[in-house]
Amino acid sequence: MAEWNDPRTAAESTGGLNTATVGVPRAARDVGLRSYMLSVYNYMASGVLLTGIVAMLFANSSLINLIVNPATGQATPLFWVVLFAPLGLVMWLNYGINRMSAGTAQTLFWAYAALIGVQFSSLFLVYTGASVAQAFFATAAAFLGMSLWGYTTKKDLSGFGTFIIMGVVGLFVALLINLFLRSPGLDLAISSIGVLIFAGLTAYRTQQIKSIYFAVAGNGEAMTKTAVLGALTLYIAFINMFLFILRLMGNRR
Repeated sequence: MAEWNDPRTAAESTGGLNTATVGVPRAARDVGLRSYMLSVYNYMASGVLLTGIVAMLFANSSLINLIVNPATGQATPLFWVVLFAPLGLVMWLNYGINRMSAGTAQTLFWAYAALIGVQFSSLFLVYTGASVAQAFFATAAAFLGMSLWGYTTKKDLSGFGTFIIMGVVGLFVALLINLFLRSPGLDLAISSIGVLIFAGLTAYRTQQIKSIYFAVAGNGEAMTKTAVLGALTLYIAFINMFLFILRLMGNRR
């Protein structure tokens, strides 16, 4: 993947300075940063909204039968397509971002959010609607708090981020292991740690997105693309935190 969306690379190429902001008054830079971050949050919030709409549309109609067999309660072949297709979209966005237009990047983001919505429709078959809503609002509160902290803190979270990424890998390895062990105690520990890890990831990614702005400021196309990628990383942190909170506090049907 090309390095234009890495703020450290951009800084190194100009001797530690971002030429797009040299000579620009601080107030103007601050206004530009706020506008950029607002666009990231707008993309992210719109993606979450789209996911929710699609999930409820499928869950409350016969469309749910496309991914869950009504006779057996088992997943249909389409469910497995929907399960793995988002991974392909994420890889396409991350590794092909420099070769696609901003419009294509936006379309892929919306497609990703819609596919996650199809996946999440099955949650309404497992958990009560009240539990899903409760978990969503708890996630929204935690996300807002951690993202605000990541945006305002003066502490460099880059080292913390490395630890968090390692934690994410370890977390999903533990999830795979527990598929075979089926240990309630381990499941509780995984869910609790998962909430903490993705809360920390939210703060780290927010600070990273803020830094990227100074590397792409003044380049409209690059700003749109990085805003979409930034929204995608925050969206992924949000939905994973939501899933772990739901596992912790959700009431099953």
